[in-house]
Amino acid sequence: MGYLNKKILIFSISLICFFIAPQAKAAFIDDLKDGQHVLLMRHADAPGYGDPAGYDIGRCSTQRNLGDYGKKQAKAIGSWLRGQGINKAQIFSSPWCRCSDTAQLLDLGSVKIETPLGSFFDDMSLEKKQTKELEQLIKSELDKQSKLPIILLTHHVNIRAFMGKNVSQGDMVLVKVNKNGEYISHVIYPSPKP
Repeated sequence: MGYLNKKILIFSISLICFFIAPQAKAAFIDDLKDGQHVLLMRHADAPGYGDPAGYDIGRCSTQRNLGDYGKKQAKAIGSWLRGQGINKAQIFSSPWCRCSDTAQLLDLGSVKIETPLGSFFDDMSLEKKQTKELEQLIKSELDKQSKLPIILLTHHVNIRAFMGKNVSQGDMVLVKVNKNGEYISHVIYPSPKP
């Protein structure tokens, strides 16, 4: 390939990126305002696995919590979301501190605690019940027809039960749902690096 052809190719790719990036950004925010999408998010990095024996859901000091990296990661996610045009959102969180702390650190609005977002890792028999409650929560919030994006902070097991995929800590999932709040399709957005 000659020098001129390489320059034309590089220019063409740059031009395509110039036009596609704003469209992708607009599609993301438009989807979150269309009454058919929510953003599911797994809490930011919390070192360890599960929770310590005898943890108390009302006391953060007894739970597995965000580490320094997780706190920076949550702030980076909030910055990334603002870069996508989300300056304010309806934010719902699991009662677990690693989720509510992630939600607060996004700095996109007040956080409401919702039990359907709570982890059922310790009792997998709750999976179907809580997934149904999550669908009802999504339906209820979308029925209000607010134009604010809905962000739901939850856990690995909850996301897997809802959409059948595993996601890493801090990953976001743009989920399309039907009128009953049930999963239709998704796009995963990996967590930005702090």
